Amino acid sequence: MSEKITILGIGGHVGDMELTAGGVLASHALKGDRVVTLALTAGERGVPAGRIMSEYREQKVNEANEFAKMLGGEAIVFDIPDGELQDNDDMRYRVCDVIRQVKPNIIITHFKNSMHKDHMTTHRIVNDARFYAGLASFERELPNHFASKLYYAENWEDAVDYRPYVYVDFSQEAYDLWVKAVSTHWFVTGSKSFPYLEYYKHLARVRGIEARKQYAETFMIPEETMRLRQSEL
Repeated sequence: MSEKITILGIGGHVGDMELTAGGVLASHALKGDRVVTLALTAGERGVPAGRIMSEYREQKVNEANEFAKMLGGEAIVFDIPDGELQDNDDMRYRVCDVIRQVKPNIIITHFKNSMHKDHMTTHRIVNDARFYAGLASFERELPNHFASKLYYAENWEDAVDYRPYVYVDFSQEAYDLWVKAVSTHWFVTGSKSFPYLEYYKHLARVRGIEARKQYAETFMIPEETMRLRQSEL
């Protein structure tokens, strides 16, 4: 029996990791692995017309919790206003502390380039926080923990220079669970600015075809780890 692992998805907003890596998260959940999501902001500035932003923030937090619950996991949402995420050491320490608390084997976050500044800031914060979390000499309340694997999810908003490097396939059961869980997010099904659910459902199928599987999601990895090792041609 394989050892259970913990996977932590860290997004700039509620819904980022649920959409871009949700199939893989659902697949891990069905295998009995622990799934945790961390949103550095709730993403409340996408408030529907006529709604109060503070109420929509509360809804977004509830949606994060509902998605995680459906995967048997946990959701954490920082109390930071959407669009005001600061690229500073305090944020790195906060994420470092979550990494030490959750103890993930795998972290998934945003790719480095994006049309959205919160996504790019999250990328930089997570890279450094992972480093801080792994250093025993970096003293915090909790002992050090190093997440051995780091992946950057495919996101239509983070597309500049993104090239699929790792394909991770998942089953019909995982696909169905993901679609059901992510559909609890209003913006996924109700947004008039972009057809999120349709786009990511089709993308999962296209990436699956490319991988010669049914469904898949793709990821980039840190550039310094892009090495294919083999002993013969």
